[in-house]
Amino acid sequence: MTSKKNRSAPSSNESWIVIAANSALDKTKVHDGDPTFIRLRNPATGAASQYLFSSGDVQLYEVKAFVEDFHSWFIDQTVQSDGRLLYVTPMDPLFLLLPYLQSSAKEGKFQPLQQMVMDEDFPGSTRLLKCTQALDTIHHVADERVVTSQKFYRYSQEKTMDWLKKKVLNTVSALKKSDISVGGGVKSTTYVRVKQETSVNEEDYLRYAHGLISEYISEELSKDLHKHLQLPEISSPKEVEPPSKKRKLSDKPVEAGEDYTKFNSADFTRKLPKKMTAAQKTLAKVDKTGMKSMSSFFSPKVKQENK
Repeated sequence: MTSKKNRSAPSSNESWIVIAANSALDKTKVHDGDPTFIRLRNPATGAASQYLFSSGDVQLYEVKAFVEDFHSWFIDQTVQSDGRLLYVTPMDPLFLLLPYLQSSAKEGKFQPLQQMVMDEDFPGSTRLLKCTQALDTIHHVADERVVTSQKFYRYSQEKTMDWLKKKVLNTVSALKKSDISVGGGVKSTTYVRVKQETSVNEEDYLRYAHGLISEYISEELSKDLHKHLQLPEISSPKEVEPPSKKRKLSDKPVEAGEDYTKFNSADFTRKLPKKMTAAQKTLAKVDKTGMKSMSSFFSPKVKQENK
């Protein structure tokens, strides 16, 4: 679904061009409130990122922008200078809740979610507690206790690892189903070849899927997930210096590139070229009587005694 979304500021006549699923902007269902763009803390970087809550905060969507320089839109009879193209795709809200759950885990006790999800820099994070999808699935990453009809939670590393592993395995299944190449021939996730390589194995899929999931979690959690998946570490390839021009490719030991001792050897004799150039022939005909040799200019001067 392509939508033209006006900015929230009433004084601005600018608009956004948004590509989104119908469920993201659907207002036909009986829910309070309209779909809302909101700034929340990015779970991987900690910086501010743009997200979208559907009507009634039922589901969360991430917002990514495709930006090109000197790009604008023609909207109706106006020109929109902001040429960004926004993509809105569904996102699991548990990714955004994880940093808050992990931070509260230092106290080691059960707490209500309202007490765990508090962020002065991003006050909109409390809307995650109203998200139906988050409340229905939070037991995948936290232990739960009910006391007098009130729920308390505590972060669980074990549950989180199992939940993230399932995310990786589901991603692997989606990659295989879509026939997306994940082998060594893929140099960038921006340019993905559809043709599959015969040398791709299950480990390649796991590594690729792990990288995709790691874009939504912290670096520390990504390392823990890497261990949980039992993926072997990849050693960086050794840099191979190109051979010297004087060296030959052979099985014999290679001599030093520049061995200056050879030029001081008594066995070394200078060989004249077989053919003389025109300049050399002309120089050979010049009368050199009375001329000093070149070496005389570099010989030490003899001191003369004062008379």
